[in-house]
Amino acid sequence: MKGLSGLVAFSAAMGISMSVSATEIHVMSGGAPKEVFALLTPKFEQQTGNKVKFTYAVITALREKLAAGEKADVLVMPVPLLDGFAKDGKLRADSRATFGTVGISVVVKEGAARPDISTKEKFRAAMLAARSVVHATPGKTPSGTHMGKVLEQLGIADAMAKKVIHKPALDGGVQLVAGGEADIGIYPASEVAHVKGLTIVGPLPAGIDLNIVYGGAALADSAAPDAAAAFVKFMAAPENRSAWKDAGFDPPEK
Repeated sequence: MKGLSGLVAFSAAMGISMSVSATEIHVMSGGAPKEVFALLTPKFEQQTGNKVKFTYAVITALREKLAAGEKADVLVMPVPLLDGFAKDGKLRADSRATFGTVGISVVVKEGAARPDISTKEKFRAAMLAARSVVHATPGKTPSGTHMGKVLEQLGIADAMAKKVIHKPALDGGVQLVAGGEADIGIYPASEVAHVKGLTIVGPLPAGIDLNIVYGGAALADSAAPDAAAAFVKFMAAPENRSAWKDAGFDPPEK
């Protein structure tokens, strides 16, 4: 007990808010914010004494887990999808926050030639010239669904059918590019921002680009509602804005 008292006193002296009985919160999130959370969560845990457990999965998998009854305290995903959960009364409205906007980046293996993707037409030519292209599965993530539509829009869906590999970044899609198994990868900027072995060519060109607005909220049936709301508030705090920017997210209002 003497050791615990000393630790609490030390924490108070250092300006750290520490809970003797820490709460564990479960955060379910799409893959885009993973790097930011990895950077900021230790700071949140130190300041609050709470612990955070993450489940990262493609958006459809997260929705299936929740529908099957899996419990979580915080939900992080694109804002339009959060709106749907809010409409169904599954989120605490007073806990919601928007974290930032992330675009879609085109990447190649480090050292490889950078294709010209400056216009829709040049992007189309780069796709047709590639040996193989990897992106998330259409219908499973916002970026994957978008890319399925883009290939249709450009009239090259049939030509690309045997070239495209559907693999989310979370499941090793970016490693296929870094390892040379795919010529081009197309993923949210935050999922490729600091991956070793990759070169970011740039965003999708105007006319076929996509910006995904991410946010978070505490779930209405959370067993730790205050800790869950505190996590969302902390991640959206102005002093943490630089971490989101470094990971490829533009400010929410942009």
